[in-house]
Amino acid sequence: MLEIKNLHIKTADKEIVKGLNLSIGENQIHAIMGPNGSGKSTLASTLMGHPGYEVTSGEVSFLAENLLEMEPNERAEKGLFLSFQYPSEVEGVNITSYLRMIYNKSREQKVSPIKFREILKEKMEILDIKEEFVNRYLNDGFSGGEKKRMEMLQMLVLEPKLAILDETDSGLDVDALKVVSKAVNYLVEKNKMSVIVITHYTRILNYIKPQFVHVLKDGKIIKEGGEELAHEIESSGYKSYE
Repeated sequence: MLEIKNLHIKTADKEIVKGLNLSIGENQIHAIMGPNGSGKSTLASTLMGHPGYEVTSGEVSFLAENLLEMEPNERAEKGLFLSFQYPSEVEGVNITSYLRMIYNKSREQKVSPIKFREILKEKMEILDIKEEFVNRYLNDGFSGGEKKRMEMLQMLVLEPKLAILDETDSGLDVDALKVVSKAVNYLVEKNKMSVIVITHYTRILNYIKPQFVHVLKDGKIIKEGGEELAHEIESSGYKSYE
């Protein structure tokens, strides 16, 4: 599904990712762990097409197509989704209208507002979201937990093929973490979605179980393993991986 070969990324003339290789198959859950500054968020943003990052060499294919030649909206339309660490607030944009717009765009349809309300209600029930939530403006005045819940609602509406969760667990209490995990696991089971979970901690991995764990340090993957590797990191930290 996603194939990364010898990827090098720089920003502001500083190389952040320094020859990264990664392969993601269909219906797989991968965790990328690493200390601050290792290149995790840089990788996520670059895969989604953030203009602030420059790929200086390497290849990235998504569903057998060159991802690096696509605009960000084209990547999203192909089925790539990024849950931001710090989602933006967009005052004046109604959530329901916004979600209907991206739903229609992703499926090249024109679902009516009434029909979309029925579709959205099903997604809201998964996340235990009340009606008044979707009558607000997009992330405007939202708490950290509400913003993450909004990200998961977008994911459920879009039903992507590959979801990248960039430190989605940051700042969440246990109840909010369970809601986020419920949405992810729902799509993994229902749609065979693949997931990249980027995190510092193992807490979210207790709810979203990875088959593969990768340790990213100084722009390279230096260690790979199964779920047990995450627990090893929790007990010993990253210093033992040089």
